Amino acid sequence: MPRPLIGITTYVEESTRYGVWDLATSLVPSGYYELVQAAGGAAVLLPPDDPERAAEVLSRVDGLIVSGGPDVDPVRYGAERDPRTGPAATVRDEWELALTAAALEAGTPLLGICRGMQALNVALGGTLIQHIDGHVHTPGITSWHPVTPVAGTRYAGLVPEVADVPTYHHQAVDRLGRGLIVSAHAADGTVEAIELPDPAPWVLGVQWHPERDKDTRVMSALVEAADLARAVTV
Repeated sequence: MPRPLIGITTYVEESTRYGVWDLATSLVPSGYYELVQAAGGAAVLLPPDDPERAAEVLSRVDGLIVSGGPDVDPVRYGAERDPRTGPAATVRDEWELALTAAALEAGTPLLGICRGMQALNVALGGTLIQHIDGHVHTPGITSWHPVTPVAGTRYAGLVPEVADVPTYHHQAVDRLGRGLIVSAHAADGTVEAIELPDPAPWVLGVQWHPERDKDTRVMSALVEAADLARAVTV
């Protein structure tokens, strides 16, 4: 059997220099697809598309990763914009929220990473803390801190110990979306992982960046879930 195909959302940078070119480019850091490959999956990059075609695009993959990036527009969860919230990424919000909704509807295994976890929460009616004091990072520099799993959760079954994770964010989950539970937290109480509990389809969000780590346990679980889901639909 071919490897499970994992779709990874990408984003558009309007000005990207490479070689002699300076063009709008759809991209994602290579760590995402490298970790998928290390975990036994095959990766395909999903550029922004018509949100109404989200289910069509999703039907071509076995699992979905919603990648990290800029802040979700607070209009998506009915909040006033905090001055420290970044500018709206309207096209990305529309596309990734549509993909997330389609994955939830279809039961497609889903991993939300950083912004992707926040988008998962928002897609299910949750809200976000728009700025956490003390979570301001040096631009482009990942920091590491421990996260504690919540016993009995899917995440704890994958990573049962307190683990140091690479992180870069200033927003976090506030009110949980429908059906979601917290599956890991930081020492200061910040929500670090959320999930839909069994027997729901495999859905997990992590606030950190596993693509910047060598630990494949979370990604391997996504790939395995995608393989099982594919076997059911064949």
